Amino acid sequence: MEKLVKAILESYEKHPEICSIAAKNRLNKELIIEILEEIRCVVFPGFFEMKQLNREAVSYHVGELLEDIDYKLKKQVAKALYHREKGEELSEEEVREEAEKIVTSFLGRIPALREILATDVQAAYEGDPAAFNTDEVIFSYPGVFAITVNRIAHELHKMGVPLIPRMMTEYAHNLTGIDIHPGAVIGSYFFIDHGTGVVVGETTEIGNHVKIYQGVTLGALSTRGGQSLRHTKRHPTLEDNVTVYSGASILGGETVIGEGATIGSNAFITSSVPGGTRVSIKNPELQFKGRVRMAELGQEGFWKGNE
Repeated sequence: MEKLVKAILESYEKHPEICSIAAKNRLNKELIIEILEEIRCVVFPGFFEMKQLNREAVSYHVGELLEDIDYKLKKQVAKALYHREKGEELSEEEVREEAEKIVTSFLGRIPALREILATDVQAAYEGDPAAFNTDEVIFSYPGVFAITVNRIAHELHKMGVPLIPRMMTEYAHNLTGIDIHPGAVIGSYFFIDHGTGVVVGETTEIGNHVKIYQGVTLGALSTRGGQSLRHTKRHPTLEDNVTVYSGASILGGETVIGEGATIGSNAFITSSVPGGTRVSIKNPELQFKGRVRMAELGQEGFWKGNE
């Protein structure tokens, strides 16, 4: 056992980049998720609280939530700011003041967040004939959960907060299978139907009234350049009223899907598509073995295939 402990400690010395021992500014993942869930309670009041809300007490309830979010988020943002490039050069006072400004600005964005999330909920309800009502959409749709988390994280990302936005979106990714980078710019009335396997890269730009289905990738053509590609447009742009069906891959920073275009299932797109275009792949040839009714194939009688 002593030899094993010694070997592990030597490994710690060899690879300090994957150690966080005695780190003063280590973020608390569980607390960040707790903050995120409290923000969701403010955005969608009455849906996720354990207790029944009434109009007489709602102002007290919201005020209490905001105070708790404010207190906890400032501490986590302050820790996160030390992880920026040259972050350690800042004094504790400078970090504290910047964290306070960021969190105050973020909380002030909640009414605007509610405005755009209301459009996402409406898009999900109107875009899915299986939806019973908007309550069902808010309670149970993974796409609505993922875009809610992403819009919250995106606000913090725009304010220059490191780590926390990605921790939030990866929480949603883990629960839903929908991976949206907080840097992606997404317009109103955005709907992800079903959702599992959707990937939206950091520099993706999505217009208004866009609908995408499960298994869609909005990705980069290549990431072999690694960190040298940072701050470059690597992911596609989808203009207004675009629909992308399941399994499609749209790749590249110069790729623009024009307004009103429809991308069919399993299409592989690496160049721009004009507005109003319908893109689909040729249907694969189907082979039937055994005795099959021709009526099932759109013809009359019977067909005897290869036995």
